[in-house]
Amino acid sequence: MTNHIIRRRAFLVAASAALISAGLREARADAAPNSTGSEPAKLKAPPNATDCHMHIYDPRFADTNPRPGLPQIKATVADYRLLQKRTGTTRVVVVTPRNYGTDNRVTVDALSQLGASARGVAVVQPDVTDAELKALGEAGIRGIRFSLGGADAVTNWDMVEPLAKRAADLGWHVQFNVDGSEIAERAELLRRLPAQLVFDHMGHPNLPAGVEHPAFAVLRGLLDRGRTWIKLSGAYFNSRVGAPDYPEAATIAQAFVKAAPERMVWGSDWPHPSEQAKPPLPNDALLFDLLSVWAPDAAARRRILVENPESLYGFAKST
Repeated sequence: MTNHIIRRRAFLVAASAALISAGLREARADAAPNSTGSEPAKLKAPPNATDCHMHIYDPRFADTNPRPGLPQIKATVADYRLLQKRTGTTRVVVVTPRNYGTDNRVTVDALSQLGASARGVAVVQPDVTDAELKALGEAGIRGIRFSLGGADAVTNWDMVEPLAKRAADLGWHVQFNVDGSEIAERAELLRRLPAQLVFDHMGHPNLPAGVEHPAFAVLRGLLDRGRTWIKLSGAYFNSRVGAPDYPEAATIAQAFVKAAPERMVWGSDWPHPSEQAKPPLPNDALLFDLLSVWAPDAAARRRILVENPESLYGFAKST
């Protein structure tokens, strides 16, 4: 073998290794923390598609309400931007998680980083001042969240009605993360609230009943009144079978989409705080792709991802 051939072979081997290394770096760059996989979603997101439910956990802000049994979570704005590359969503709604109690600084800080493409949902108590609510609104907050149940809850049902009145006066909504059984029990209260209502994770209708659970009928009735919204999120909350198809969640989501596509929004629930102690974490590309099953019609999906969030959160209208 001549020296020329040897040198050429060595060059090709080195070049191939460099390409492989670059490919591996690119694959790693496409992976986002707190999510399994690195591949992009198969479903193509329309322009201005919105992730209407996610959380930021920034170590610059200490937990004021640590959740027992869950590991410390790091999920920054920079981390989330990596996730957006996988799903193709460009707008986002940041929701203050339980770990921060009523300290909304982490969410307000995230909104300042994300700019006009972001809105937020805060956690407050009835002693919040009008000035504090005004400042939150100026920062991009558009709703008040009630995460009810559990020893670490910082809000309760007694707070709902007085805060719903103040939310309505501001043009905000009230958002519920609550077990389906409580939705059924509190149906009369929910019906008389003056603000727009938003229910996380499809309202958590208890399994195996799913769409046959009384909570589903309550939510259907609220949807028919025209001022309630359902977040198509948290497939893992609504399925015992689990990934990749989450079949029970699919049945619930399809029923809601069929009933009122104009009142549905979609959310990733990244960084999946409830799943942090149950590895592997969900695959966010797969979760986004589920929307093609839950809402097979492209026009309905665009409504869920673009038009409905514009109406609910006040994003600029798409042309």
